[in-house]
Amino acid sequence: MFEGFTEEVVATDAARIFVRHAGSGPPVLLLHGHPRTSATWHRVAPLLVASGFTVVCPDLRGYGRSTGPDPVDDHSVHSKRAVADDMVAVMSRLGRDRFVVMGHDRGSYVAFRLAMDHPDLVRALGVFDGVPLTHHLDRGGTRFALHWWHWFFYAQPGVPERVINADPDAWYRGDPSVMGEENHAEWRTATRDPNVVRAMLEDYRAGVTIDADRERADRAAKRRLDVPVLSLWSLRDDLEELVGDPREVWREWADEVSGHGIDSGHHMAEEAPDAVARAIIAFLR
Repeated sequence: MFEGFTEEVVATDAARIFVRHAGSGPPVLLLHGHPRTSATWHRVAPLLVASGFTVVCPDLRGYGRSTGPDPVDDHSVHSKRAVADDMVAVMSRLGRDRFVVMGHDRGSYVAFRLAMDHPDLVRALGVFDGVPLTHHLDRGGTRFALHWWHWFFYAQPGVPERVINADPDAWYRGDPSVMGEENHAEWRTATRDPNVVRAMLEDYRAGVTIDADRERADRAAKRRLDVPVLSLWSLRDDLEELVGDPREVWREWADEVSGHGIDSGHHMAEEAPDAVARAIIAFLR
Protein backbone atom coordinates (compact mmCIF):
# COMPACT_ATOMS: atom_id res chain seq x y z
CA MET A 1 0.00 0.00 0.00
CA PHE A 2 0.93 3.66 -0.46
CA GLU A 3 3.97 3.05 -2.63
CA GLY A 4 6.07 6.21 -2.70
CA PHE A 5 4.37 7.72 0.36
CA THR A 6 6.32 8.96 3.37
CA GLU A 7 5.25 7.74 6.81
CA GLU A 8 5.95 9.77 9.93
CA VAL A 9 4.56 10.66 13.35
CA VAL A 10 3.70 14.27 14.12
CA ALA A 11 3.55 15.38 17.76
CA THR A 12 0.74 17.82 18.56
CA ASP A 13 -0.08 19.47 21.89
CA ALA A 14 -1.80 16.36 23.22
CA ALA A 15 -1.36 13.57 20.67
CA ARG A 16 1.02 11.76 18.36
CA ILE A 17 -0.45 11.47 14.87
CA PHE A 18 0.67 8.83 12.39
CA VAL A 19 0.49 10.21 8.86
CA ARG A 20 1.19 9.13 5.30
CA HIS A 21 1.81 11.74 2.62
CA ALA A 22 3.02 12.07 -0.97
CA GLY A 23 2.82 14.40 -3.96
CA SER A 24 3.86 17.94 -4.80
CA GLY A 25 0.67 19.71 -5.90
CA PRO A 26 -2.24 21.36 -4.07
CA PRO A 27 -2.72 19.62 -0.71
CA VAL A 28 -5.70 17.40 0.06
CA LEU A 29 -6.19 16.06 3.61
CA LEU A 30 -8.17 12.80 3.69
CA LEU A 31 -9.78 11.73 6.98
CA HIS A 32 -11.03 8.20 7.61
CA GLY A 33 -14.09 7.06 9.53
CA HIS A 34 -14.92 4.42 12.14
CA PRO A 35 -13.51 1.85 12.60
CA ARG A 36 -10.96 2.34 9.82
CA THR A 37 -7.47 3.84 9.69
CA SER A 38 -5.78 6.03 7.10
CA ALA A 39 -5.23 2.84 5.10
CA THR A 40 -8.87 2.99 3.97
CA TRP A 41 -7.64 5.55 1.37
CA HIS A 42 -4.99 3.21 -0.07
CA ARG A 43 -6.73 2.97 -3.46
CA VAL A 44 -7.88 6.61 -3.72
CA ALA A 45 -4.75 8.42 -2.51
CA PRO A 46 -2.39 7.23 -5.31
CA LEU A 47 -4.96 8.27 -7.93
CA LEU A 48 -5.02 11.79 -6.50
CA VAL A 49 -1.23 11.97 -6.38
CA ALA A 50 -1.09 10.83 -10.02
CA SER A 51 -3.51 13.66 -10.86
CA GLY A 52 -1.18 16.28 -9.41
CA PHE A 53 -2.22 16.63 -5.78
CA THR A 54 -0.34 16.32 -2.53
CA VAL A 55 -2.26 13.83 -0.41
CA VAL A 56 -2.09 13.58 3.38
CA CYS A 57 -3.70 10.59 5.14
CA PRO A 58 -3.50 10.61 8.96
CA ASP A 59 -4.87 8.23 11.54
CA LEU A 60 -7.26 10.27 13.69
CA ARG A 61 -6.44 10.76 17.37
CA GLY A 62 -6.59 7.38 19.11
CA TYR A 63 -7.34 5.44 15.92
CA GLY A 64 -4.84 3.14 14.22
CA ARG A 65 -1.29 4.13 15.09
CA SER A 66 -2.16 7.58 16.43
CA THR A 67 -2.28 8.08 20.18
CA GLY A 68 -3.94 10.66 22.38
CA PRO A 69 -4.65 11.53 26.00
CA ASP A 70 -6.75 9.49 28.39
CA PRO A 71 -10.48 10.26 28.27
CA VAL A 72 -11.91 13.01 30.44
CA ASP A 73 -15.42 13.34 31.86
CA ASP A 74 -16.65 15.90 29.31
CA HIS A 75 -15.04 14.00 26.39
CA SER A 76 -13.37 17.20 25.22
CA VAL A 77 -10.00 15.61 24.47
CA HIS A 78 -11.73 13.38 21.90
CA SER A 79 -13.98 16.12 20.54
CA LYS A 80 -14.00 16.97 16.86
CA ARG A 81 -12.43 20.32 17.74
CA ALA A 82 -9.49 18.63 19.45
CA VAL A 83 -9.03 16.21 16.56
CA ALA A 84 -9.37 19.01 14.00
CA ASP A 85 -6.63 20.90 15.85
CA ASP A 86 -4.41 17.83 15.47
CA MET A 87 -4.95 18.04 11.73
CA VAL A 88 -3.99 21.71 11.68
CA ALA A 89 -0.75 20.81 13.45
CA VAL A 90 -0.06 17.99 10.97
CA MET A 91 -0.57 20.24 7.97
CA SER A 92 1.58 22.97 9.54
CA ARG A 93 4.35 20.43 10.15
CA LEU A 94 4.15 19.55 6.44
CA GLY A 95 4.38 23.20 5.49
CA ARG A 96 0.80 23.56 4.29
CA ASP A 97 -1.04 26.66 5.47
CA ARG A 98 -4.07 26.28 3.18
CA PHE A 99 -5.57 23.01 2.03
CA VAL A 100 -8.63 20.97 1.08
CA VAL A 101 -10.05 18.66 3.75
CA MET A 102 -12.28 15.68 3.01
CA GLY A 103 -13.62 13.14 5.45
CA HIS A 104 -15.64 9.95 5.38
CA ASP A 105 -18.08 8.88 8.11
CA ARG A 106 -16.66 10.11 11.47
CA GLY A 107 -13.93 11.86 9.53
CA SER A 108 -16.58 14.02 7.88
CA TYR A 109 -17.48 15.48 11.28
CA VAL A 110 -13.84 16.32 11.95
CA ALA A 111 -13.55 17.87 8.48
CA PHE A 112 -16.68 19.95 9.08
CA ARG A 113 -15.40 21.17 12.45
CA LEU A 114 -12.01 22.00 10.95
CA ALA A 115 -13.67 24.11 8.25
CA MET A 116 -15.87 25.86 10.81
CA ASP A 117 -13.07 26.58 13.28
CA HIS A 118 -10.32 27.41 10.76
CA PRO A 119 -11.94 29.05 7.72
CA ASP A 120 -8.66 30.77 6.88
CA LEU A 121 -6.97 27.38 6.36
CA VAL A 122 -9.59 25.42 4.44
CA ARG A 123 -9.96 25.96 0.70
CA ALA A 124 -12.74 23.40 0.14
CA LEU A 125 -14.59 20.72 2.12
CA GLY A 126 -15.59 17.17 1.25
CA VAL A 127 -18.11 15.24 3.39
CA PHE A 128 -18.68 11.61 2.44
CA ASP A 129 -21.48 9.54 3.99
CA GLY A 130 -22.09 12.26 6.54
CA VAL A 131 -24.33 15.17 7.44
CA PRO A 132 -23.97 17.34 10.58
CA LEU A 133 -24.31 15.45 13.85
CA THR A 134 -27.22 17.58 15.03
CA HIS A 135 -29.27 16.81 11.94
CA HIS A 136 -29.34 13.17 13.07
CA LEU A 137 -29.64 13.84 16.78
CA ASP A 138 -32.22 16.63 16.71
CA ARG A 139 -34.33 15.52 13.75
CA GLY A 140 -33.73 11.81 13.29
CA GLY A 141 -36.21 10.53 15.84
CA THR A 142 -36.97 6.89 16.50
CA ARG A 143 -36.26 5.82 12.93
CA PHE A 144 -32.72 7.12 13.09
CA ALA A 145 -32.18 5.64 16.55
CA LEU A 146 -33.26 2.19 15.33
CA HIS A 147 -31.13 2.29 12.16
CA TRP A 148 -28.03 3.77 13.80
CA TRP A 149 -28.47 2.35 17.28
CA HIS A 150 -24.70 1.89 17.59
CA TRP A 151 -24.30 5.67 18.14
CA PHE A 152 -26.17 5.38 21.42
CA PHE A 153 -24.65 2.05 22.44
CA TYR A 154 -21.11 3.37 21.89
CA ALA A 155 -21.95 6.47 23.94
CA GLN A 156 -22.71 4.42 27.07
CA PRO A 157 -20.04 4.44 29.81
CA GLY A 158 -17.96 1.29 30.16
CA VAL A 159 -20.32 -1.29 28.68
CA PRO A 160 -19.33 -1.20 24.99
CA GLU A 161 -15.63 -1.63 25.84
CA ARG A 162 -16.41 -4.86 27.66
CA VAL A 163 -18.61 -6.16 24.86
CA ILE A 164 -16.28 -5.29 21.98
CA ASN A 165 -13.01 -6.30 23.62
CA ALA A 166 -14.44 -9.69 24.55
CA ASP A 167 -14.26 -10.61 20.83
CA PRO A 168 -13.25 -7.71 18.57
CA ASP A 169 -12.96 -9.97 15.52
CA ALA A 170 -16.62 -10.90 15.85
CA TRP A 171 -17.73 -7.31 16.50
CA TYR A 172 -15.75 -5.63 13.74
CA ARG A 173 -16.05 -7.56 10.52
CA GLY A 174 -14.15 -6.88 7.32
CA ASP A 175 -13.40 -8.81 4.16
CA PRO A 176 -9.76 -8.73 3.05
CA SER A 177 -10.79 -9.49 -0.52
CA VAL A 178 -12.77 -6.21 -0.53
CA MET A 179 -10.58 -4.10 1.73
CA GLY A 180 -7.25 -5.32 0.38
CA GLU A 181 -5.01 -7.64 2.38
CA GLU A 182 -2.70 -4.98 3.84
CA ASN A 183 -5.50 -2.58 4.67
CA HIS A 184 -7.39 -5.39 6.36
CA ALA A 185 -4.34 -6.46 8.38
CA GLU A 186 -3.67 -2.90 9.58
CA TRP A 187 -7.32 -2.41 10.50
CA ARG A 188 -7.50 -5.74 12.33
CA THR A 189 -4.43 -4.89 14.40
CA ALA A 190 -6.09 -1.63 15.42
CA THR A 191 -9.45 -3.15 16.35
CA ARG A 192 -7.72 -5.70 18.59
CA ASP A 193 -6.11 -2.94 20.65
CA PRO A 194 -8.26 -1.99 23.71
CA ASN A 195 -6.77 1.52 23.73
CA VAL A 196 -7.90 2.08 20.14
CA VAL A 197 -11.36 0.72 20.94
CA ARG A 198 -11.66 3.09 23.89
CA ALA A 199 -10.63 6.09 21.76
CA MET A 200 -13.10 5.15 19.02
CA LEU A 201 -15.89 4.98 21.59
CA GLU A 202 -14.86 8.34 23.03
CA ASP A 203 -15.30 9.74 19.52
CA TYR A 204 -18.98 8.72 19.73
CA ARG A 205 -19.37 9.94 23.31
CA ALA A 206 -18.04 13.33 22.30
CA GLY A 207 -20.31 13.29 19.27
CA VAL A 208 -23.56 13.15 21.21
CA THR A 209 -22.43 15.63 23.88
CA ILE A 210 -19.80 18.35 23.43
CA ASP A 211 -19.67 18.12 19.62
CA ALA A 212 -23.42 18.37 19.25
CA ASP A 213 -23.56 21.30 21.69
CA ARG A 214 -20.95 23.16 19.64
CA GLU A 215 -22.91 22.56 16.44
CA ARG A 216 -26.07 23.86 18.07
CA ALA A 217 -24.22 26.98 19.20
CA ASP A 218 -22.95 27.49 15.63
CA ARG A 219 -26.46 27.16 14.28
CA ALA A 220 -27.85 29.58 16.84
CA ALA A 221 -25.15 32.08 15.91
CA LYS A 222 -26.01 31.55 12.21
CA ARG A 223 -22.45 30.58 11.39
CA ARG A 224 -21.99 29.13 7.90
CA LEU A 225 -19.30 27.74 5.65
CA ASP A 226 -17.96 30.04 2.98
CA VAL A 227 -16.12 27.33 0.99
CA PRO A 228 -17.43 24.95 -1.68
CA VAL A 229 -18.69 21.64 -0.29
CA LEU A 230 -18.61 18.25 -2.00
CA SER A 231 -21.16 15.76 -0.63
CA LEU A 232 -20.82 12.12 -1.68
CA TRP A 233 -22.88 9.26 -0.28
CA SER A 234 -23.06 5.50 -0.75
CA LEU A 235 -26.07 4.39 -2.75
CA ARG A 236 -25.99 0.94 -1.12
CA ASP A 237 -26.02 2.36 2.41
CA ASP A 238 -28.89 4.10 4.21
CA LEU A 239 -27.90 7.77 4.58
CA GLU A 240 -30.17 8.99 1.77
CA GLU A 241 -33.00 6.85 3.10
CA LEU A 242 -32.69 8.51 6.51
CA VAL A 243 -32.06 12.17 5.62
CA GLY A 244 -33.13 12.56 2.00
CA ASP A 245 -30.71 14.28 -0.36
CA PRO A 246 -27.59 14.99 1.74
CA ARG A 247 -26.78 18.01 -0.45
CA GLU A 248 -29.96 19.71 0.76
CA VAL A 249 -28.91 19.16 4.37
CA TRP A 250 -25.52 20.74 3.70
CA ARG A 251 -27.17 23.72 1.99
CA GLU A 252 -28.43 24.70 5.43
CA TRP A 253 -24.76 25.32 6.26
CA ALA A 254 -23.21 26.40 2.95
CA ASP A 255 -24.22 28.15 -0.26
CA GLU A 256 -22.06 26.17 -2.70
CA VAL A 257 -22.83 22.45 -2.41
CA SER A 258 -22.43 19.81 -5.10
CA GLY A 259 -22.02 16.05 -5.25
CA HIS A 260 -23.80 12.79 -6.00
CA GLY A 261 -24.30 9.23 -4.86
CA ILE A 262 -21.56 6.61 -5.31
CA ASP A 263 -22.51 3.06 -6.32
CA SER A 264 -20.98 1.27 -3.36
CA GLY A 265 -21.54 0.16 0.18
CA HIS A 266 -20.56 2.36 3.10
CA HIS A 267 -16.78 2.12 2.70
CA MET A 268 -16.73 3.86 -0.66
CA ALA A 269 -12.98 4.53 -0.79
CA GLU A 270 -12.34 0.79 -0.66
CA GLU A 271 -15.26 -0.38 -2.80
CA ALA A 272 -15.41 2.33 -5.49
CA PRO A 273 -12.05 4.14 -5.44
CA ASP A 274 -12.12 5.18 -9.11
CA ALA A 275 -15.52 6.84 -8.72
CA VAL A 276 -14.48 8.59 -5.50
CA ALA A 277 -11.23 9.83 -7.03
CA ARG A 278 -12.99 11.07 -10.16
CA ALA A 279 -15.50 12.99 -8.06
CA ILE A 280 -12.77 14.62 -5.97
CA ILE A 281 -10.66 15.54 -9.00
CA ALA A 282 -13.61 17.03 -10.90
CA PHE A 283 -14.62 19.04 -7.82
CA LEU A 284 -11.12 20.44 -7.30
CA ARG A 285 -10.43 21.28 -10.93
